Amino acid sequence: MKRLIVAFITVFLANIAFAQKARLTDASIVKDTAGTVYPASAWKSFLSSGKYGIRAENPASSSSAFIIYALSEEEIRHRQDNLPRPFESGFFITGRKPASFVAKDLEGNKYKLKDLIGKVVILNFWFVNCGPCRTEIPELNKLVEEYKDSSNVVFLAVALDEEKEVKRFVEKIPFNYQMITNGRYITAEYGITVYPTHAVIDKEGKVLFHTSGLSRSTIPWLRKMIGQAVER
Repeated sequence: MKRLIVAFITVFLANIAFAQKARLTDASIVKDTAGTVYPASAWKSFLSSGKYGIRAENPASSSSAFIIYALSEEEIRHRQDNLPRPFESGFFITGRKPASFVAKDLEGNKYKLKDLIGKVVILNFWFVNCGPCRTEIPELNKLVEEYKDSSNVVFLAVALDEEKEVKRFVEKIPFNYQMITNGRYITAEYGITVYPTHAVIDKEGKVLFHTSGLSRSTIPWLRKMIGQAVER
């Protein structure tokens, strides 16, 4: 019996090794279920959205093509719930109150960060020619939509660019955060050098979450931490 078990395990492991010959690279053929072939830039964009999965057409072949497919809403939620927490930025300290700032948005509304205690504040630091910043805007707009009826959640985007340039940009690509322009003095205060950078400030005015750059886990974790801040 022991020999049979050992033999079975040996065959099983061999089959796993055999089945894992397929490797996804930039040179791989990637197509959808209808047979349309996508360049690497396209299928990478699909995968980075978190809304698609990919599988080898023939896992046993090292030259296998790959099939990209849309995930169900349930699969998307499950994957998002299990994404690792993104790395913290080097510009804030969790549990500490950040330095305050005073600024006006494009509509002329004045904001003083220390006066927003009691509200949840979501900060986004970006600039017009930042590729990852542009990529995440549609998902950030969804967050704003989710909390549109809450007066206790404030979304502030701090742009490095001048007002005129930002206005031109948002006319073409709507960005629904309250928009602060000419924000270099604010990013200098925090020492921010990586974009986009996000921070969630809780009702006590303390940093609950912060991260820089854009990864698959950025938006899901941002959504998760906003939810936590609102419920506290």
